[in-house]
Amino acid sequence: MPADLHLLPKLRDRLSYVYIEHAVVEREESAIAVYDDDGFTQIPIASIALLMLGPGTKISHAAIDILARNNCLAAWVGEGAVRMYAFGTGGTHSAVRLMRQAELVSDPPARLRVVRKLYGMRFPEALSDDLSIEQLRGKEGLRVRSAYKEAAEKYGVEWSGRNYDRNAWQGSDPVNRALSAANACLYGVCHTAILSMGFSPALGFIHTGKQLSFVYDVADLYKLDIAVPAAFSAAKEGADQIDRRVRLAMRDRFRESRFLSQVSLDLMSLFADDLPDEELEVYDDDPALPADLWGPEDDCNSSSNSETSTEG
Repeated sequence: MPADLHLLPKLRDRLSYVYIEHAVVEREESAIAVYDDDGFTQIPIASIALLMLGPGTKISHAAIDILARNNCLAAWVGEGAVRMYAFGTGGTHSAVRLMRQAELVSDPPARLRVVRKLYGMRFPEALSDDLSIEQLRGKEGLRVRSAYKEAAEKYGVEWSGRNYDRNAWQGSDPVNRALSAANACLYGVCHTAILSMGFSPALGFIHTGKQLSFVYDVADLYKLDIAVPAAFSAAKEGADQIDRRVRLAMRDRFRESRFLSQVSLDLMSLFADDLPDEELEVYDDDPALPADLWGPEDDCNSSSNSETSTEG
């Protein structure tokens, strides 16, 4: 059985992530142990939100089991954690939030309301209700370009615009590589929060059509405050090991800003108008418990004692 979700630290109280590469990960009692050329390191997994498994990593079945029991997302990523290839399961077995998210994204007026709310969370000033989506996108573009320019001036980094080729990583200039690395860390942690809280990373409101559309929606709330300063600060120090330095800087900023706590609060705020209070805090400790049965007229009917349960 999974650990009691009521007893595990909440997402907002956890550390952000641990990145591992060229190592073997095994279970060590109620934690995991990492074996590499430097020896042995035990990681208290219940306090970690995300375990990034980089190149050269081997992980045992028992280690994956203890990660799942402690609501720690496992993600298989590229070198330097700059790309995510696959991920494990989230931290709730309830579908209440996911169902509500699907309803909102499928109803154009409701979706537009969430889009406006997301844009509103990016700007310190109140946005006029008269602004069209195109005007909001224009304001956002101006905000981002201004932030890049200000960061370049602050850190003394030459800046000629956001320009990178995913198929020619080393062909980008250092600051663009640093921005990509910082954004990848941000995506990973936002992805963790979204899954852990029972939402879908694919059902975006501003972005659409990708498996990570909602991750991009959420990450864009924080890019200019967290990823951009970390990237330009690292670029100021040169190109040597810039991926690693950005990753460490992002880790420190996540911890210092209690980032997971902020993401948790913002996600709840985003859906607060559309989810009753009792549905904002949902737990479902037993993934094997038969689900309710849907009816066209009213609320779901419990299947716990139903002869029509799909469980054999």
